[in-house]
Amino acid sequence: MNGPQDLGGQMGFGPVAPEKDEPYFHADWEKRALGVTLTAGAMGAWNIDESRHARESLHPADYYASSYYQIWIKALEVLLKRHGFVSERDLEAGKAVDPAATPKRVLKAENVPAALARGGPCDRPVATPARFKTGDLVRAKTLHPTGHTRLPRYARGKQGKIDAVRDGFVFPDSNAHGQGENPQWVYTVVFDGAEIWGEGADPTLTVSIDAWESYLEPA
Repeated sequence: MNGPQDLGGQMGFGPVAPEKDEPYFHADWEKRALGVTLTAGAMGAWNIDESRHARESLHPADYYASSYYQIWIKALEVLLKRHGFVSERDLEAGKAVDPAATPKRVLKAENVPAALARGGPCDRPVATPARFKTGDLVRAKTLHPTGHTRLPRYARGKQGKIDAVRDGFVFPDSNAHGQGENPQWVYTVVFDGAEIWGEGADPTLTVSIDAWESYLEPA
């Protein structure tokens, strides 16, 4: 979706200033935010794409005023309410006051290392052969979906070249909304800087994205 998270190439937000020797966490509550989010996800009520879409769907003013883990927690509240694990009254009271849904599974402390090591692989077989091959010229479609998508705005309508054919992967645009995994081929597409940024772009610059097959068309 054209949400507040899609800032690639957007002006007016100031320079990117990486923090030198940045720690993994800036406060203890961030550690807990990560743990609670991963544990809630392990209940099996939603997938990673629905989780991402919940973060993207925050109001832009709220999104931009929030830190990384604040965004996680605010989106988690949305997911927990959506799937019946907490109510607005629970959140206001700071404790459970209403009946709640039963999780499919519960991640226990002793199982966390194995669960993290296992991860959540999203590669899947695809029944049809890849439409494109390395070296093909393609154009990213001009799409403006209201739902989740992994196609950045700055690449839409731009011409690039297939740099690599990857495996089949879960299609996030449908998976985020309970419409099935619908795996597709994924390609690494390389764009010249001038194609993306126009006149005055650094001539040595290229930008690469990983794009699902339905995002692309022959150039």
